[in-house]
Amino acid sequence: MPPEMGSPADAPQPDPPGPWRRWLLGARPRTLPASAVPVIVGTAVAISAGQAIWWRAVLALVVSLSLQIGTNYANDYSDGVRGTDEVRVGPLRLVASGLASPAAVKRAALAAFAVAGVAGLAIAAAAGWWLILVGLASVGAGWFYTGGPRPYGYAGLGELFVFVFFGLVATVGTAYIQIGRFTGLEFLAAIPVGLLAVALLVVNNLRDIVGDAAVGKRTLATRIGARRTRFLYGVTMLGPFALTVGLAASRPWALVALAAIPLALVPVRRVSAGESGRGLIEVLGQTGRAQLALGALLAVGLAV
Repeated sequence: MPPEMGSPADAPQPDPPGPWRRWLLGARPRTLPASAVPVIVGTAVAISAGQAIWWRAVLALVVSLSLQIGTNYANDYSDGVRGTDEVRVGPLRLVASGLASPAAVKRAALAAFAVAGVAGLAIAAAAGWWLILVGLASVGAGWFYTGGPRPYGYAGLGELFVFVFFGLVATVGTAYIQIGRFTGLEFLAAIPVGLLAVALLVVNNLRDIVGDAAVGKRTLATRIGARRTRFLYGVTMLGPFALTVGLAASRPWALVALAAIPLALVPVRRVSAGESGRGLIEVLGQTGRAQLALGALLAVGLAV
């Protein structure tokens, strides 16, 4: 039977992105706030202690962004070769779409991790060689999210690892390499940062919940169901603002971060109202913008 008039089969197909744009899209820029915010906040803690070292902060940003990009390419590669991206409504995936070979995407992931490694070695030389172990653990977390024989992302542990590495490790680590010691403030600041990073993954997995379940990808969202995942998203988006109020006990100016609440409420309302499928791609971008806004404002409040 021929397709009905106006069906998707009749719709004009968009031209594939050019060589540079496809790699940019494959890096998944909407997720990059998760790597920038902890560096911004950790540096603000160092500024508040009067011990900011800007070249180390810049290198920390290079490390964090490169790890995120490497992780995104690694996920693209691993999911692509497993075939778990065949049923997907999310942003472009290079391997599954056929726009790049698995080998090319794997090389891109390794190149990004190599950039992170070079910048990380420079930091370790100045701040302590034991930090190399932290860097290796971070690369391993990026690769084994969907890579290796037993990817932890398929076991529902992705959110936990994101909180640890894009919250605690990145924020505390950025402050430590500048201050030279651990402080309570950087740990407290890392918690809302980590929760917002988790929110990005939660909405991403909510969007893919049907496709992931179909291919046996057991993310946390597929394990707890859509209703509870929507609730979890609200907690990870709004919880950081409640924690910011707690930070104000020692840093009153941290309350300026509450100005980002309106940006967070928009995607939370959409998710609570049942937004699904491709609509959640836009929600992912809104989540990233809310994360950047809270991170930037929190950094200002901590630095003052």
